Amino acid sequence: MDSSADLISSLLPLVALFAIFYFLIIRPQQKQAKTHKEMIASLAKGDKVVTSGGIVVEITKVEDDSFRVKNIDNTEMKLIKEFVTKKQD
Repeated sequence: MDSSADLISSLLPLVALFAIFYFLIIRPQQKQAKTHKEMIASLAKGDKVVTSGGIVVEITKVEDDSFRVKNIDNTEMKLIKEFVTKKQD
């Protein structure tokens, strides 16, 4: 009986540490990734977005894994979807 109580008392801090780690780090990152994925899926032609490099561009065509975008000087580029940081309002 004593050994099982010792085992539980020694594992309890590890379980508590994992729970804290999960709720403070893992869960918020999963939630942020989900909202980013939903935002990228909702983008359409004419939307202005900010890239991870800080460039503001306008979407001219939505493709499978990328966007065709137009820069401020009407230069067209191909932008991979993962590099879109946020939608510009």
